[in-house]
Amino acid sequence: MKLNISEEVIADLPAVSFVPTPIGNLKDISLRSLEVLNSVDFIACEDTRHSLRLLNHYEINKPLISYHEHNERRRVDELITRLKGGETMAVISDAGMPGISDPGFRLTQALIEEGLSYTVLPGASSVITAVVASGLTTHAFFYGGFLSVKKGKRLKQLAAAAELDYPSIFLESPHRLKSTLDIIKENCPEAQVVIARELTKTYEELIRGTGEEVHLHFAERTPKGEIVLMVQR
Repeated sequence: MKLNISEEVIADLPAVSFVPTPIGNLKDISLRSLEVLNSVDFIACEDTRHSLRLLNHYEINKPLISYHEHNERRRVDELITRLKGGETMAVISDAGMPGISDPGFRLTQALIEEGLSYTVLPGASSVITAVVASGLTTHAFFYGGFLSVKKGKRLKQLAAAAELDYPSIFLESPHRLKSTLDIIKENCPEAQVVIARELTKTYEELIRGTGEEVHLHFAERTPKGEIVLMVQR
């Protein structure tokens, strides 16, 4: 889908636009996001090859520059120099909202320090999508980002989550999920657990139950895909 971009839109662009991208289904992107991506001078993204799938789908042809957790510190100065030279940029992550468990906050801090304009567009987020779909209480929740790769620290994170009166939401690797469910079963088997897997994709799945029940569900299944883990006592 090719958009016609007016000169007014281009003229009103801030130096940087943080643009959320779909977490799975390519249709889950706003018209405004497409308009901005079509209007900026260049796009900073985590994985240029991954982002090309989305950009090619919408016939967006803009120069790309890699901006990820391994080069974020050194890349910021380069980006600031280009922005001071008058260029405009969009920042996207591989999926969802840039800056949430993804690169972005260091750039935001630098933009504030340099007095450069920026805006954040609303859009897809696996965290919000998962907590609404979970059936758990939504008046408040805690977001803990990615669970620790260290088992001892993970135990502390999950034990604290099981003591709260509202859900705790974590991102977890499918390769560590069984280990994490072992911890929950052994330490808080009666906690309510929801696993949201492959949200918005063809094989979207939500598994609900006690820690012990969800552990049993995955006892003979190999977890796959993007996973959001929610825990509530």
